[in-house]
Amino acid sequence: MNTSKRIIHTQYPDSHRILIIGGGAGGLELATRLANTVGRRRLSEITLVDRYPTHFWKPLLHEAASGHRDPASHHIEYAALAKRNGFHFVQGELEGVDRAKCLATIGGIADRDGNDVLPRRVLHYDSLVLAVGSVTNFFNVPGAERYALPLENVEQAEKFRRKLLAACTKANHFREAGATLPAPTINISVIGAGATGVELSAALRNAINLLSAYRLESLDPERDVRVRLIEGGGRILPALDERVSMRTHARLTRLGVDILTSTPVSEVCADSVVTGNGERLASDITVWAAGVAGPPVLQAVDGIALSRLGQVLVGETLQTPDDPRIFAFGDCAACPSSIQGVFLPPRAQVAHQQAVYLSRSFFERLTGKTVTQFTFRDAGTVVSLGPAGAVYQGDLGLSSRSLIVGGQSAKALYAFVYRRHLFALAGLARAATETVSQWLRSRIRPAIKLH
Repeated sequence: MNTSKRIIHTQYPDSHRILIIGGGAGGLELATRLANTVGRRRLSEITLVDRYPTHFWKPLLHEAASGHRDPASHHIEYAALAKRNGFHFVQGELEGVDRAKCLATIGGIADRDGNDVLPRRVLHYDSLVLAVGSVTNFFNVPGAERYALPLENVEQAEKFRRKLLAACTKANHFREAGATLPAPTINISVIGAGATGVELSAALRNAINLLSAYRLESLDPERDVRVRLIEGGGRILPALDERVSMRTHARLTRLGVDILTSTPVSEVCADSVVTGNGERLASDITVWAAGVAGPPVLQAVDGIALSRLGQVLVGETLQTPDDPRIFAFGDCAACPSSIQGVFLPPRAQVAHQQAVYLSRSFFERLTGKTVTQFTFRDAGTVVSLGPAGAVYQGDLGLSSRSLIVGGQSAKALYAFVYRRHLFALAGLARAATETVSQWLRSRIRPAIKLH
């Protein structure tokens, strides 16, 4: 990789330069909102940096992993959105920040053969916004990082999907040859029964049924495939109301998911998972969905304080206490909640509300108005169970009660959350057109990706 640096100068040298690192749900929405407010008024120049050329909404990764959703049909091109809205896009990964000179170093880009495509670059900023998301937290469990698959991006989702398809194809051929086995041929272990683990387990059960119906006719989903959901705590969805947990547990059981609660994992091996009491569970494919942490790239910003999970500590204006020119939000930020000593959870709605807040607060700063503080308002949590529906929990404003909705109403709400994300990025007309286009494609394509 070429180690030379190229300094990129701004188009409007007198405007405030806002540099956003990370084009996830929050970062991309913030860039779009800023470009259409302070950017259009020439008060600021906005630049978005991401290591990938396209955006895929992270809450849908379980559908990409199970084959229910083709990422190619749901990618958003950063460059196209930047041109449409009037911000800049720079592809690359953050390598370092010189806080004294307000410079961010962005790594070079090479092709698959290792040939240089883009050199290392240096970007000036007046305000730096960190929105780099999170990475999987393996909690130092032996073998977990080596043998368990994380689910952080499209590449990892596709890797899991290919392994699942190969395993099912092999098992189907085995059955076609007339072999019989008393135990399931494929064992899939999903470690962590939060929203991601629950959604993936439900999606896998449906995906295996569809694969059997479309092309793997000798594969018996119940006999030949075991989907096991493993949770160290006493119940699944521990962050939600116990009634939601019990309802979801019952639905997953009806779908054929084996649920093991109060079962911590002490080791992950190539072909098994070892529990805390020493029991060895066969596992051909293991997915780790047990927690997240701040990405290592945050350590490239020297001198800013990080939480014990490696997230950037921020205050009520989402600024770091060490440098008011640096902001952080979304999964990579440890933002205080209304409960003393507790940070907001890494959820899409938190990133969305923080993006809306930052777009407003930057406008307030640049126009000389009083900057308000960020306040999170919980809009509830919805967990998808695929064709089996969804479950939703929302606060009614009473400490002892909450609204719990299931079935098609919750499923429609889950779909709306994604559409709201598209509306924020593309506008109502384009998002509506894309929604219709995706629906039409779903009418003529198989319900699952078959290759």
